Amino acid sequence: MTASNRLAQETSPYLRQHAENPVDWYPWGPEAFAAAAERNVPILLSVGYSACHWCHVMAHECFEDEQVAAEMNRRFVNIKVDREERPDVDSIYMDAVQALSGRGGWPMTVFLTPDGHPFYGGTYFPKPNFMSLMVAIQDVWVHRQEDVRQNVEGLSKALATTAQLAPSEDLPGVDAINQALRQLANTFDPEWGGFGSAPKFPSTMNLDLVLRAQQRSPQENAQEIITTTLDAMSSGGMYDHIGGGFARYSVDEKWLVPHFEKMLYDQALLTRVYLHGCLLFGDVRWKQVVEETIGMVVRDLRHPDGGFFSAEDADSPDENGHGHEGLFHTWTTDEVREVLGDDADIALEWYEFTNGSNFEGRTIPARLRHRGELIRPPEVEAVRQRLFEARSKRPRPGLDDKVLTEWNGLMLASLAEAAAALDRPDWLDVAVANGRFLVDNLRRDDGRWHRSWHAGGQPHARHAALAADHAALVDAFTRLAEATGDGVWIGHARDVADTMLDHFWDVDNGGLFTTADDSEQLVVRQKDLMDNATPSANSTAAVALIRLGALTGEARYRNHAEQILRLMANVIPQAPTAFSNTLVAVDLVTSGITEIAVVGDRPDLVRALQMQWLPNTVLAWGQPYESPLWDDRLDGFAYVCQNYSCQLPVDSVEALLAQLTIA
Repeated sequence: MTASNRLAQETSPYLRQHAENPVDWYPWGPEAFAAAAERNVPILLSVGYSACHWCHVMAHECFEDEQVAAEMNRRFVNIKVDREERPDVDSIYMDAVQALSGRGGWPMTVFLTPDGHPFYGGTYFPKPNFMSLMVAIQDVWVHRQEDVRQNVEGLSKALATTAQLAPSEDLPGVDAINQALRQLANTFDPEWGGFGSAPKFPSTMNLDLVLRAQQRSPQENAQEIITTTLDAMSSGGMYDHIGGGFARYSVDEKWLVPHFEKMLYDQALLTRVYLHGCLLFGDVRWKQVVEETIGMVVRDLRHPDGGFFSAEDADSPDENGHGHEGLFHTWTTDEVREVLGDDADIALEWYEFTNGSNFEGRTIPARLRHRGELIRPPEVEAVRQRLFEARSKRPRPGLDDKVLTEWNGLMLASLAEAAAALDRPDWLDVAVANGRFLVDNLRRDDGRWHRSWHAGGQPHARHAALAADHAALVDAFTRLAEATGDGVWIGHARDVADTMLDHFWDVDNGGLFTTADDSEQLVVRQKDLMDNATPSANSTAAVALIRLGALTGEARYRNHAEQILRLMANVIPQAPTAFSNTLVAVDLVTSGITEIAVVGDRPDLVRALQMQWLPNTVLAWGQPYESPLWDDRLDGFAYVCQNYSCQLPVDSVEALLAQLTIA
């Protein structure tokens, strides 16, 4: 079978992009390992993703080159993996690369034994270096097997660290939260916001932790962290001022120059933190950011049936078909004048065009000299719309149109919360359609779940869902139930939670393994513990299980969440800011959850609750489901409870808000 035939029917657009390479690629699977064993040659594993700029560079320099491909085919069995579809595979070998080199990134290039054990690896290699490396690796494989064996043994111990972590007898407490908040305050950039120096990432979970602290006990320094950071991120070029949405990160400290790829998970997590900031501080400019970010996702990243696509690339083609990073999003002064004519000066001034450029001879629209001044007057909004229409006619960046369960869950949770808080029934319709898409297309007939779906794949859905997929679904379905009042979503949340605990739970030490007990056996069975670009599987599960347990009265959900926190209690102090979402779960446990039930048809009471940010509150309303929150309740009343011990029922907004203050 040719590489074209092997990759052409994959669900990953990234793999499909490599289907016509002269490299004899295999997808990850037993066929490749059998071929390596039969030939007694190493496996060359290449891991990347569609929106990765340097992945495209290495593809052009190496994988599309006949000379390089011939050497790859002669010396190795070559496997191409999309890290977004197989984060379980990516995580294992990224840990190996970081152990070997002290750094990681994509594209990732790892050399494995025929049974999958890594013995050497790195990231991006230009053609000359890559050619030399392949010769050296083959020499080691043929003549220095003892070196290979020693590397395999050393790396195997490093890769098993998370699986061997033992739990603490005690739960982490408020001290862990305060330690993280102190570290964030110490690394905060008071001029441009964010934490640390360039490159800067959104750090959404850190910001949300600061927001929770501010909501409970307002502090001037916490407000400064939030206000400075949210204003700066949405004023720089990392935010798309013409079309909405965020690029992945900024290469500079001012948030001006991004890597231009737009990832679904970033839109989900940034929507969440801007929404919370908007609700807490009543800031309309952050509401605009929420509206425009969701608008971009619905417009550019949505399948007609409701699923959300994964990403837009950083690169787009020029008139000669050559890809350039940021070309779609940047402008010259002449291009602006050609579109706007006599109105061009309005846009040039508002978006801070100067005589020079700010990115490779072109300009990224920004508001850095007017940070926080985002609300556009009518004349600016008029020229923005004209620029948007003109930009829409340009060749678009590549679209990674696979649907990932985990990332859809993150977006669904944020969308449901935003729809309820900002009273957007149109967004709620989109959220419900997304939930139905996931249930209809990613859930198997036996109730188990897939991770990835693509309209062109055969079959459309494949790859066993991971712990992170299940955890994100539990959270998303729970929040969709709170937004809609439709109890069917609580049923889905419970089903997914039960599956997650049945198949991913570590009965010895607690916590969730990344892969299920009946899924493919990799060289090690790891646990996803640290919050990175996305929240870890275990932190997402801890938060979701605590909230689901509060809504349903199922004590075992909370018990499992607390076991996750005990597992992580000893590692959190080593790097508290790497566990910010875990610390959200710690806050839910230490501070307690307020349960609210609104019984009967009382939209005024529901609206009074949804329009606030109440991070330690769960809401049951609408269609009843099995829960003590519904037991012996009177229609037309709201019940404010803690551990199902309730204050007197109330039937007015004023009385309800008064009880919330007490709670």
